[in-house]
Amino acid sequence: MKITFKLHAMLRDYLPPDAANFRTMVELDVPPGTTVQAVIDQYALPENLVHLVLVDGVYLHKTERLTRVLEAGQALAIWPPVAGG
Repeated sequence: MKITFKLHAMLRDYLPPDAANFRTMVELDVPPGTTVQAVIDQYALPENLVHLVLVDGVYLHKTERLTRVLEAGQALAIWPPVAGG
């Protein structure tokens, strides 16, 4: 099944080279039953950089990432911690 995987800021470097849209997203083909955490693990995203995780714009708490199963057509977006001044 296909999902959209979006990584923002410094996490963009973890996307495959063929990522579209200015290297912020890629369409992934994942098996049914794939969890959010499985995608995070597949791309070896450092836990300390996985801060804000959304599925179709809905925030997931850290514990929800382990069990939340993705569905076809959904968008998984991840942001690192941000700081401002």
